[in-house]
Amino acid sequence: MDFTTLKSLKPSAYEDAAGGYQAAVAMASRTKDEIENGIAAALRGSLRGEAAEAALRELGQLRKNFHYIQIECGLVSTALRAFAADVLPAKRKLDAAVADAVARAFTVGPGGSVGYPAAGAEVDGRLPKGGAANGTTDETARAVNRQAAGFDPNPNLAYAQDCADRIASAIEEATAVDRKWAPHLRRLEADDDLTVSAADLADAADDMDNLRGAAASYLDDLKAPPKDATPEANAAWWHALTPEEQADYLALFPDRVGAMDGLPSDVRDEANRTVLDERRGRYQLELDAIPPEPADRLRALGPDVVAYSDEWLAWRDKYKDRKEHLEASLKGMDAIQARFDRTGSGLPEAYLLGFDPEANGDGRVILANGNPDTADHTAIYVPGTKSKLSRIGDGDTFGDLGRSERLWATSQSMAPDRRISTITWLDYDAPDDIPHATMSSYSDKGGPTLREFLDGNKTAHEYSTGSSAHTTVIGHSYGSTVVGVATRSGGMLDGSMADDIVVAGSPGMRVDRAADLGLRPGHVWAMGASWDDQVVRQGGRLVGLGDNLTIPTDESFGGNIVESDSTDHSGFWNRNSTSLRNQAAVVTENFEKVELE
Repeated sequence: MDFTTLKSLKPSAYEDAAGGYQAAVAMASRTKDEIENGIAAALRGSLRGEAAEAALRELGQLRKNFHYIQIECGLVSTALRAFAADVLPAKRKLDAAVADAVARAFTVGPGGSVGYPAAGAEVDGRLPKGGAANGTTDETARAVNRQAAGFDPNPNLAYAQDCADRIASAIEEATAVDRKWAPHLRRLEADDDLTVSAADLADAADDMDNLRGAAASYLDDLKAPPKDATPEANAAWWHALTPEEQADYLALFPDRVGAMDGLPSDVRDEANRTVLDERRGRYQLELDAIPPEPADRLRALGPDVVAYSDEWLAWRDKYKDRKEHLEASLKGMDAIQARFDRTGSGLPEAYLLGFDPEANGDGRVILANGNPDTADHTAIYVPGTKSKLSRIGDGDTFGDLGRSERLWATSQSMAPDRRISTITWLDYDAPDDIPHATMSSYSDKGGPTLREFLDGNKTAHEYSTGSSAHTTVIGHSYGSTVVGVATRSGGMLDGSMADDIVVAGSPGMRVDRAADLGLRPGHVWAMGASWDDQVVRQGGRLVGLGDNLTIPTDESFGGNIVESDSTDHSGFWNRNSTSLRNQAAVVTENFEKVELE
């Protein structure tokens, strides 16, 4: 960076370029959404066969390409804005120094030196001659120059030296900014191929990490997100940002934005899909880098004695647990992507409202069928014991995503003129097994988190529509215990964040009676099933998950005991079942269609 470059530099030009890249972000986002929710959805709903499957695979790759464009252009846009913000003080300092020099009729040379005319008291009939001052940023040299100017008979020298030093300082600052940002901008180059690979997505994540540090001073000038804030405060912060500021936070902090209750669902979805793609890329690269398990697992110690080989033990200690975690997480990520790919096959657009594959070792997911911000009826399904990211899409019966999908389809058929959203909420550490499910600590931690989400769901809906949706919270097994604790944490479900509660196979909600849940009378619904479900429910009673040994399917609990045809603890969402229809009737406020025992 030199004087001529800095003098002609226009930070606004970089801001304009950032706006151009942001336009590319918007274009890529629209195109990605049109491919997934328009073209591909229509294709899934109308065609079958090998050709259709091949076309869908190509569309899936094209969607990924546009999402990659969206991520990278967002980073470029933010980097350009941050560069413009960082260089602006140096540019202003230079312009001010040049303006001061010109105001005194000084001249500024192409190298930044400041020429000054003759001035001062005449000596032998002549004014002290003029000259040129060269700026410096060295403090010792500046002190010497100031002292020399004090002795010089031409008073213009001191002013010229000051202007020249300010120019030199501005150039030095601008040079530091240029050296800081040039490598970051050079990094934001895509490969010259048409395939977005795991390496590309991992590289995008690295770019994001690098830019966060580089843009720290720029971000300090923005409105920081509130710490440990309520969903209402989160929403107020987001809506107070300019579109450019929103774009910058989405580009650099998708993990934070995606986790903030109260923000619009489409914003959280966009942020979490970025996290999903980048984590998938990083996980796949890490998994690919793990060496194969040694073939010689055992070695002989004697004629009839064997032991694990040293090579296998070393591999196990270093890689085994991490490999299993990566494989399990990628399986869950594939299940989420598979849900995206089912849009149009009798399902609405999906919204990824939360995603963290590392949380508690099991991962966390919040995924909605249909936009809850504009829904007339919203159901939040809270799964129970053994729920985790790796199992989120398992099978026809056990997959938690599938349960919400069937609930959406049945509810929509029951209220075809209404907008429905069903949400799988796995944002707590669910017990891994039955012994752990006897502990109350999981619900103690999960209950307040559920409350925050419900509060955020209500807030986002009110920002979007000005009103609230009819909201039903559905707890299965230990998930019902989490729901119960949410009501005890300071009146969590006080009737304003949820209208109905449905529990299936509940081992207890840690309240004595339905009235303790804070809803209007008659809006708590409980169903059970036969033998193994009976074991879960009665086991929960015995270990104290039901206060005073009371569980929701007890008549004394005071809820509506709902008819169920489930033959086991997991069958409440079987297709075309009475259990599923009864839940849908509650979700859609068709209470007269609920079959009671």
